[in-house]
Amino acid sequence: MSLLSDWRELFAWPWWLLALPLPLFARWLLPAARDASAALKVPFGERLDAIAAVGGRSLRGGSAGWLLWLAWALLCIAAARPQQLGEAVQPPQAGRDMMLALDLSGSMSEPDMALNDAPVDRLTAAKAVLADFLDRRVGDRIGLIVFGRRAYVLTPLTLDRDTVRDQLKDSVVGLAGQETAIGDAVGLAVKRLREQPSGQRVLILLTDGVNTAGALDPNKAAELARDHQVRIHTIAFGGDGSLSLFGFKIAVPGGDPLDETSLRAIAQTTGGRFFRARDTAELAGIYAEIDRIEPVQRPGKAVRPRIERYVWPLAAAFALALLAFAWPRRRLA
Repeated sequence: MSLLSDWRELFAWPWWLLALPLPLFARWLLPAARDASAALKVPFGERLDAIAAVGGRSLRGGSAGWLLWLAWALLCIAAARPQQLGEAVQPPQAGRDMMLALDLSGSMSEPDMALNDAPVDRLTAAKAVLADFLDRRVGDRIGLIVFGRRAYVLTPLTLDRDTVRDQLKDSVVGLAGQETAIGDAVGLAVKRLREQPSGQRVLILLTDGVNTAGALDPNKAAELARDHQVRIHTIAFGGDGSLSLFGFKIAVPGGDPLDETSLRAIAQTTGGRFFRARDTAELAGIYAEIDRIEPVQRPGKAVRPRIERYVWPLAAAFALALLAFAWPRRRLA
């Protein structure tokens, strides 16, 4: 058993090595041709005749005969697929199936945020933080939902984070309507996540308002998410009526009030966390915290990849066959 396992480590298909003596059996068992004339007329027949006449039934048929036997042996070795174990690697386990739900209602245009010491609207700040969050989620399948008066899937679950980032970049306030359908956004995310492996279904919902539209009540949507084992982290995003710029507080018009109670209830019902972000720095810290509580990957079991080496004996067999084919002409020259 140990010897067999050793052979399997060296060759993927070791049974091909049993073909090594086949030409010998064919030479001994097949009857000799009765007609001395050539059975096949080809332009280069004199070369084949010279090769065939070198050794007769003997294995010691001159240099060309040995080249042919060696080429056949190398061909059998190549067919057995010789392999080499590479250095041990530790592949990551599968990441999360995560949906991002982003509010695009009219209130997201409120310019009460700062980014790089410049005043920006809420959506611009959210995009910047989400883009940085995407950079750290290598291994996750991520989808993007936007919602306003209605909820839409801009990007289904995918490993292609660049596509998600591009769709996020192209999102604008009012794209899905001016109102806020939180319940519909949760329901749509559950629909997309319910067929995925349990324990890995996560929704991160960011909004700056209250549920003012949609057919599904947020509390009912949260119960639906709980029943399908979808964990929801909710983020209430919006300023407190002032903007801090260069150390000064600047009053800005207020948007729609935040329904922190409903968002907190959604998170608690589904086993998630509720967060409150009043500025860009707090929002960045929240996504960093989500990174911690929803780790992307854990190291898997170390494996040693098998490196195919059949190319070398195959190339050598081809070269020896060509050399044996050309040998009689060289001898006659």
